[in-house]
Amino acid sequence: MSKLFRQIRQNIKYLLKTFKQTDFVKTVKDDYKEIKDFYLEEHQKDHLLSVGYVKRFFLILWWLLKSLFTRLTPARQILLIIGLSMMFVFSIGGGNVQVNNNHIIGALILLFILLLELKDKLLAKSELSEGHAVQKALLPQDIPQIPGWDVWFYSMPANDVGGDLVDYLKISDKRAAFILSDISGKGLGAALLMAKLQSIFRALAPDFDSPEKFISKINSVFFRDSLKQSFASLIYLEVEPDGEQIQLVNAGHLPPFHISVNAQKELPKGQRAIGLSEKVNFKRYSLPLKKNDILFIYSDGLTEAQNSDG
Repeated sequence: MSKLFRQIRQNIKYLLKTFKQTDFVKTVKDDYKEIKDFYLEEHQKDHLLSVGYVKRFFLILWWLLKSLFTRLTPARQILLIIGLSMMFVFSIGGGNVQVNNNHIIGALILLFILLLELKDKLLAKSELSEGHAVQKALLPQDIPQIPGWDVWFYSMPANDVGGDLVDYLKISDKRAAFILSDISGKGLGAALLMAKLQSIFRALAPDFDSPEKFISKINSVFFRDSLKQSFASLIYLEVEPDGEQIQLVNAGHLPPFHISVNAQKELPKGQRAIGLSEKVNFKRYSLPLKKNDILFIYSDGLTEAQNSDG
């Protein structure tokens, strides 16, 4: 028994230490905001702005419970109804309301549902972690060393896996190719399409001398083999060792910035993103760079992503 008490005391100390080290209130607020963003529809969020605090509280509670219920499997929906019913069943005898032991069974049923949902989440989390490791391994592990050029790139998915692609390929001793792409959507689906696009890039790039014809080929393959609603913006560019020009094709991506010593300029917009139509005539843009000039290419993750402080 003394060993059990020591274990309980250690657990309490650990919880108190964790509580002090973490911003508990802020964490709870962030979790609550994430729950509302996930479960509530946009029209529901808009409606909440037009009602008072009391009505808003009950609406949020009802919509969250309703959305939670509809996302459970049928068997777990039945268990949830049974568990809630047993927790709030009262027996009346001798003019007094008495609580029977059913509420304990109801609480255990709810705990059982929670364990099942947590199991599903942990399994999905494990698979996403493995997907993240694979996706990270597919990206270049080292910054390429090209004579006459300084290269730097960085990629970090918003979730465990993402749809942004940054890749480099040495085509020959005289040609080096880069690609930055943003797949529509997020999560696992976008990550799978990203891997597919990367394989197309690496397989076909050595077969084309013309960047614009190469992107046209990528577009036709991506259009043929991807889902109808899927598309990808991308920038493809080539450089020569010790060269002074960049050959660039922009397929629906955010225009890069050309930054020189005295000015910065946004490059012209390109053609439409790949995967939207079977045939697109892409154009090549030749950009001369002087010493200390910078070409800055980015995805919308840089311009749209925000933390909790905005």
